[in-house]
Amino acid sequence: MPTNITMPALSPTMEEGNLAKWLVKEGDKVGPGDIIAEIETDKATMEVEAVDEGTIAKILVEAGTEGVKVNEVIAILAEEGEDVEEAAKSGGGSSAKPEQKEEPEAEAPKKEESPAEAPKEAAKPVANKAPAQSTPAPVADGERVFSSPLARRMAKDAGLDLGAVKGSGPHGRVIKRDVETAIADGGAKKTDAGKGAGAPAAAAQPMSTDAVLKLFPGGSYELVKHDGMRKTIARRLVEAKQTIPHFYVSVDCELDKLLSLRSQINASAPRKDDRPAYKVSVNDMIIKAWALALRDVPDANVSWTDDNMIHHKHADVGVAVSIPGGLITPIVRSAEEKTISTISKEMHDLGRRAKDRKLKPEEYQGGTTAVSNMGMMGVKDFVAVINPPHATILAIGSGEQRAVVKDGEIKIATVMTVTLSTDHRCVDGALGAEVLGAFKRYIENPMGMLV
Repeated sequence: MPTNITMPALSPTMEEGNLAKWLVKEGDKVGPGDIIAEIETDKATMEVEAVDEGTIAKILVEAGTEGVKVNEVIAILAEEGEDVEEAAKSGGGSSAKPEQKEEPEAEAPKKEESPAEAPKEAAKPVANKAPAQSTPAPVADGERVFSSPLARRMAKDAGLDLGAVKGSGPHGRVIKRDVETAIADGGAKKTDAGKGAGAPAAAAQPMSTDAVLKLFPGGSYELVKHDGMRKTIARRLVEAKQTIPHFYVSVDCELDKLLSLRSQINASAPRKDDRPAYKVSVNDMIIKAWALALRDVPDANVSWTDDNMIHHKHADVGVAVSIPGGLITPIVRSAEEKTISTISKEMHDLGRRAKDRKLKPEEYQGGTTAVSNMGMMGVKDFVAVINPPHATILAIGSGEQRAVVKDGEIKIATVMTVTLSTDHRCVDGALGAEVLGAFKRYIENPMGMLV
């Protein structure tokens, strides 16, 4: 019988993707392992392999289609010896309905539906379901706001007014994706905790697209549609600033000894085909120093959850890499255990594939901390936004010659300003100062990173 080829889940959190390109056409024969399509997620392009042998009978989703749900049927495969035309007529459709799998929900009471909205099947008996809501359904202007338990919980955690969120579920029910969209758009906030969940929050509503465009003369602008990466970045940044109490600690680090050691390491690199085997950068040494600092101060190498403090056994350092259209953070795993030259080689490979959007999800998802270096852009100092579930991120400024006082005398030294952003729920000021002090010691006495 025909086999449905479905949109694969390329990561545990993936809900939809863009079908960028078909590498086969209808009538082509394929076998297990053959590459048949390219799928774009928010930050990477992944290849899809055939898992069965047969003939592509029908392509149901055209190349270039955006927002294809995970498990939606994208093509039909006719098995060996099967009539291709008959297989193509078998149709297809979604083999799974992600939205309905959000979590069990109680059916809305029939008496609260208007006659115009009541489905024809309403007369059929419906099995009773135990409500699975952790918080009561909110009320807006005296009327119940229909919403899923998960949507209510997400809205409560984000401080959103559900009454101001437009629902896209059955009969206008507010569901998970509606709350995620509202959060990404800077959705309606509760302006007065004493007024309850349904309190009006017009002041917190973001300006609509129409309202913004009215401020500019026609023809003075062009609209560029947000791609998946930019939407994800916006949603994650709003989540980070709304849910993480940021705390900042800054310190100046002298770089002269580190720059000297870097020159020695690169000069001694073995050569292959008349090229050095590696070329260590300042950023590679910063990654190593930060990983060792977290090893020395393990209480700062943590993540916060509502129930537990997650203490990580290794420093998996995400490194911010700018790519067209956004930012991605490939991860150097167990960086505290790796040599600087190994870190350099890994970062060269990860950075190259990041710019080509060829990273695997496990290469940029997770991690225990991050480093964002804008020094090469001439930025003196800045503060970075923490990327959940991290509790820390280092913001690295440029190294520049400054006047410093040593033994009562003014001397010239190469100095960079480093700012640590911490999640104050788990890394408070004193702990942040301790781990940043450990980082400064490695930077100013870099030989300690080699032993």
